[in-house]
Amino acid sequence: MAEITIQQAFDLALQHHQAGRLPQAEHLYRQILIQQPAHIDSIHLLGVIAHQAGRNDIAVDLIRQALSLRPDFPEALSNLGDALKDLGQLDAAIAAFRQAISLNPELPEAHCNLGNALREKGDFNEAIAACERAITLRPTYAEAHCNLGNALKQQGDLDQSIAAYRRAIALKPDLPQAHSNLGNALRDKGRLNESIIACEQAIALAPNYAGARCNLGNALKDSGQLDAAIAAYRSAITLNPNYPEALNNLGVALRDKGQHDEAIAVFRQAITSRPAYAEAHNNLGAALKDTGQLDEAIAAYRQAIALRPTYSQAHSNLIYTLHYHPAYDARSIADEQRRWNQQHADPLKKFIHPHANNQDPARRLRIGYVSSDFYIHASAYFLSPLFAHHDRRQVELFCYAQVVRPDAMTIQFQQQADVWRNIVGLSDDQIAAQIRDDQIDILVDLKLHTAENRLLVFARKPAPIQITWLGIPGSTGLTTIDFRLTDPYLDPPGSDESVYSEHTLRLPENFWCYDPMDGRQIPINSLPAKQTGAITFGCLNNFCKINDSLISLWSQILRQIENARLLLLAPEGNHRSRTLDRFRQEKIDPARIEFVANQPRHEYLQTYHRIDLGLDTFPYNGHTTTLDSLWMGVPVITLVGSTPVSRAGWSQLSNVALGELAAQTPGQFVKIAADLAKDLPRLQHLRSMLRQRMEQSPLMNAPAFAKNIEATYRRLWQTHCETTPKP
Repeated sequence: MAEITIQQAFDLALQHHQAGRLPQAEHLYRQILIQQPAHIDSIHLLGVIAHQAGRNDIAVDLIRQALSLRPDFPEALSNLGDALKDLGQLDAAIAAFRQAISLNPELPEAHCNLGNALREKGDFNEAIAACERAITLRPTYAEAHCNLGNALKQQGDLDQSIAAYRRAIALKPDLPQAHSNLGNALRDKGRLNESIIACEQAIALAPNYAGARCNLGNALKDSGQLDAAIAAYRSAITLNPNYPEALNNLGVALRDKGQHDEAIAVFRQAITSRPAYAEAHNNLGAALKDTGQLDEAIAAYRQAIALRPTYSQAHSNLIYTLHYHPAYDARSIADEQRRWNQQHADPLKKFIHPHANNQDPARRLRIGYVSSDFYIHASAYFLSPLFAHHDRRQVELFCYAQVVRPDAMTIQFQQQADVWRNIVGLSDDQIAAQIRDDQIDILVDLKLHTAENRLLVFARKPAPIQITWLGIPGSTGLTTIDFRLTDPYLDPPGSDESVYSEHTLRLPENFWCYDPMDGRQIPINSLPAKQTGAITFGCLNNFCKINDSLISLWSQILRQIENARLLLLAPEGNHRSRTLDRFRQEKIDPARIEFVANQPRHEYLQTYHRIDLGLDTFPYNGHTTTLDSLWMGVPVITLVGSTPVSRAGWSQLSNVALGELAAQTPGQFVKIAADLAKDLPRLQHLRSMLRQRMEQSPLMNAPAFAKNIEATYRRLWQTHCETTPKP
């Protein structure tokens, strides 16, 4: 310092700083401050370096120190806002940016950074306006175009966001953030190969860019490359060990791969890194549900909702999980659905407008089905037979499909539809506008509160008649969905319908119409007990349906049937040992319990060759699983409850004339199961004739089922035409 002036030292420090040589710049700034402690620019830029290094608390202290010496310093106020934003103090950050702009309205960086903070706060329109102002002030400001893309993406306008990212790249091809964010937007559009290429370009430009590696992991995960996705997330975490988004996304990939214990640990690590991270709490809830830890799952969902009250998907996940928990009855579930409607759907009623559909009661109807399950999924075994037998003279079939990774089943659905709309990457507003433009007469929700539902589309009432069916037998809670389909067993006439927001419509016989598809070629074997010398009970339902009271009930049966075994489906993890401990408490030797992991459908169906008698879950009965069991010749004992999901077994058994296997009380459940397990001739007889009963039952009479559905649609449309004033 003795050999150069302070100004020369500062100029050299600034050169190092602008070139990215932060240690050299920091050293010189500190040397200047030894000579001149009140050197405002050095204090300010030391704060900027601290922010760049992720030490935002230090950055805030230093920049505020500079501002105490020069309060009218707009650049410092803008940088202070940036550090406050990264600390999660959004209101303080926005105030700092606005103060900077009031001092210098022509400072594009302040407008750009304000847009970033407003976007994180959820004020997307203001964020877009701030970014556009920055671009007006400096049209070649690539970072502002990139931030504009971020705001447009979160607003749901993916096409415009992609265009903004491409403009940023055209202006500054070596801007890695623009390539990475472009990859993220392309992923949301379902353009996964392009997404992977964009993220890889970002990584090529900046190998230590953890965010690009995280976005690459997202694209790989969605394309089904789980191992590669996990590797990408881990590399991002190696670069930034306290990277909550990467930790959260790693947890999702691990859960998808069935590594639930590790997923739970990683979600908790993400929450430790960012306690207010609503997505991580939601995903933790999903992983806890998968492992049967329902109380903990419900608590995690409630925490996610508390952190972000507008988080509709977390709220849906909570509602769905309540159906599995023995402590929640129909009324308590309905109360939560009502809260969902008030919080998320009611504010959207302002978007409801009169419909211009042709009110001819006899014309061909336009029926729209909305789902993310138009692929090889349990729903396909019920949708495909209906679609194949719709009378196209009466019904024009529209599918609104949110399928990120199409497969052979998707192609079959596309061929069955008259009109196929790919809604991947579209906002709720855009989907609702498309449905309205298509002049759909009856819009059918196929998801209810299950994952990836689009209930907020239905909240906008884009069709004059809206129905919910299939996802689960139950209710949505939405006042904009007019009807729910059910059957006489799921909702016996005279039962309490006040727990539903929709009007209840009972199909004549059955809620499901089943097609085993690839399972048709798998034969039924002879009774396994004849070879093993002992009865094997089985339950291949999702593990989250198993609870303590159910284990207690099953244990009563096992105590009555000497040497009987129980085969359960459960992925690997600590929940298996917890389950064995619970059986041990019931005085059941854990050696009598066997677990099988999730399997491809063909192997899963063959697992029924090892089972003599199925035991249903409660309060959430098997649905597809019970039908699969009956198809494979394995009768199922069920316990009838007070909610539709707990009466599914009764409905399905009644439709194959085996209503006597549906118990009305826990004691009766134990007696029916024990008596049948002791009657091997009857078990063998049931095994030999169940498939034929299935084929001859309403459960597999697709033409009749389609006719009943269409008669319901026609009746609703005629009533609508009679009661709705002509436009």
